[in-house]
Formats: sequence, C-alpha cells, structure tokens
Amino acid sequence: MKLAHLILREIASRKISFFASLLAVCASTCCVIASFGLLKDHKYDTKELLRKETRVEEARLKKYTLRRAELTRKHEDETRKTMKNLGFNILILPKDQNLADLYAEDFASKYMPEEYVHRLANSKIVTINHLLPSLTQKMTWPEKKRTVILIGVRGEVPLMHKDPKKPLLDAVPKGSAVLGYELHQSLGLSEGDKLTLMGEEFTIHKCYKARGNKDDISIWVDLAKAQGMLRKEGKINAILALECNCSADRLPIIRKEIAAILPETQVIERGTRATARAEQRLAARRLAEKTLATEKQRKDETLLDRRQKRDRLYAELQSFTDTLIPLVLAGCALLIGLLAFLNVRERQAEVGILRAIGLRSSQIYFIFLSKALFIGVFGALVGLPLGHLVATWAGKIPATAQGELLKASADIFLLVLVTTPLVTLLASWIPTLLAVQQDPSNTLRES
Repeated sequence: MKLAHLILREIASRKISFFASLLAVCASTCCVIASFGLLKDHKYDTKELLRKETRVEEARLKKYTLRRAELTRKHEDETRKTMKNLGFNILILPKDQNLADLYAEDFASKYMPEEYVHRLANSKIVTINHLLPSLTQKMTWPEKKRTVILIGVRGEVPLMHKDPKKPLLDAVPKGSAVLGYELHQSLGLSEGDKLTLMGEEFTIHKCYKARGNKDDISIWVDLAKAQGMLRKEGKINAILALECNCSADRLPIIRKEIAAILPETQVIERGTRATARAEQRLAARRLAEKTLATEKQRKDETLLDRRQKRDRLYAELQSFTDTLIPLVLAGCALLIGLLAFLNVRERQAEVGILRAIGLRSSQIYFIFLSKALFIGVFGALVGLPLGHLVATWAGKIPATAQGELLKASADIFLLVLVTTPLVTLLASWIPTLLAVQQDPSNTLRES
C-alpha cells in the first residue's frame, strides 16, 4: 500500500477533524493578513491625508502671506491717510540759518532762491514727497496794529518722476487770504469778508479752527504776493516736505540725498510729528501681523491635533494587532494540536495494525505530519487572499493603491505562507510522537 494512498485515507476517514483544522488555519491566516492589511491601509490613508493637508497648508501659507501683505498695506494706507493730517515733517533751510534763531523765532531769518524747489522736483529724489516752498516772516499788521506772522505759500510742486499726489495743503487763491483762529475770532472776520494788509486788499478764503500754536496768529497769502509785499522777490526761507517712510534712521539718508542736490541747504526733522507717524505705521503693521498670526496659530493647532489623533489611533491599532496575532496563532496551534491528539488517540488500533504489518515509525510520522503540512499550506493559500479581501473591504482601500499595498505586503504574505505550515507541523508533532512511540503489541492487546 502506497503512502500517498494512506494519507488520502487518513484525510477521508476523519473529515470533520480535517475540515475543522483547515478552517482554523484559514481563519487564523485571514485574521493575520487582515490585521496587517488594515495597518497598511491606515498608514497609507494617513500618508495621503498628511499629503493633502500639507498641500492645503502650503496653499494656506501662501494665502496667509498674501493676506498679511494685503492687510498690512491696507492698514498702512489708512494710517498714511490719517497721519497726513499731521502735516509736513521735513524742513529744508538755508545752510547759514542759525537753528537757535529758528527755534526762538519759529521761522527762518535767512533766504534761498525759490528755484531750489524746482531743482528738487526735477531730480530723482525718492526719500521725500509733497514739496511746498514758503516765505514766512513775523511782522506788524499796520492797519490793525498787532503782531502777525505772514506766510506766503503756493501750490505744492510735484516731483516730476512720480505720479501726482493729492496735496496736503491747498494753494491760497490769488487775491485771497487764510486767517488763523485767533485773528478771525478777535477781529470778527469770516469767510468772504474783505481785509487790508500793508495796503493790499484780500478776500478771506478760509478761517482755520484753533490749533494752539503760531498758526492761530498767521495769515496765509499767495507766495508771489508775499514776496512782493516783503520785497523778497524770487526768495523763500523754507521748503516743507513729507518723508516717504518715517523711521528713526531715515534722516541721515534724506540729508545725504538732499545735500547731493542742494549742497547750500540743511535739513531738520520735526521730531514729534515724525515719531508719531512712524509709531502709528509700526502699530498698524503689528496689528496686521498679530491678527493673522493668531489665525495661523489656531489653524496650526487644529492640524497638529488631527495628526496627534491619527498617531494615537495608529498606535492603538498597532498595539491591538500585536496582542491579537499571537493569541490567534496560539489558539490555532492549540486547536490543531487538540484535534491531532484526539485523532491519534482514536486511531491507536489502526496505528498498531500498520506497525504490525511492517510500516516503520518514520512512515507513520510521514502520514500524520503530511496531513498537518497539507492543512497548513492549503489553509494559508486560502486564508491569504481571503484576508486581503477582508482588509480591502473593511479599509475601503482605493483601487489606485491596491498594487502599492500588495507590493508592500509581499514580505508578510511570504512569511505567513512559510510560518503557517510550520505551526501546524509543530502542533501535530507531539500527538504523533506519542502514538508512534507506543508498542504495537500492547496497542493491539488493549484494543
């Protein structure tokens, strides 16, 4: 009788035990493959999710940068419009003007050609804007017998290389005058009234509100008219300007640039106004950055929280799988070993007869262990694709990722295909050893 025939007879005579063992191997293999598959799926899903979130983060960061620049620019524009009300903050004076006299009298006593302002306007200067030539002098108003400050101004001289800007100070129309608060209040004058100054008649164009400084006793007239009245034709004693970018370290740059164009002048800065303007712009920029930084921090915390949750979920799934797989393998081995033991115990008489008719112990080993090997190999071959199908269904793995996941699981498949038959062999080895070591004569006698 051939061993192959004996093996088939062994399987056929114990169908329930055979299929129970085969089912146990299939179930355990399926469980192992499905667990690893779900872990791979979770890792793949996490990788794809993080990739998408990274792309979203990059797009959001780009949008954040653009929004910050836009918001900062908007704040600065609004601040610039508001801070223009502070007026001019750069004063260009004749080089020989004594600053002590300037601060004492609050106007320059030296003069320079009006042509200087045109020279600046035709240059490519970039550090200042809004050039306004002026002629200022303290005098006695003969008709009213009181001290006033006469200021001759004209329209702002535009920089030829820049786009025209809205003037900070409107020009005084020819034949008109603008009065400070104290003058029009004390004299009972209002817009449209006539006044006489040094024999010249003017129509009051505007009356200023109280400013709390020398402007309250000032009279503004057209520059050419003031030059004629003071016999200073073609002369001015100051050029007012607005610094383009107010900051503490800009004055040396402005002085250097103006000195290259007008070496016969000097530049001073009205510190209080310049400081207020710089601080306000800085505050606007900080407000914009703080607003968007708070939003960025909130979104970053949300993204970090999502990543931490997925990491915790993966760790929990990994821990569960590490615990489940040994238990499944141990349970499978125990079940196969128990079924093998019961099978061998019930067939002790048959084993004794086979030994009595001349089968060697090694042949008996071969019969029972071949059956165990067949169960392990066939169960693994059935359980592998079944486990993959379960993982695919449970994890909803996209079709585009199937090939990648199968390739990544190739080592696991090979390991399970080799390990499963070894487990079934080890589980069946001890019961087979016990059956073969018994004396066939005793076995037959007891039967």
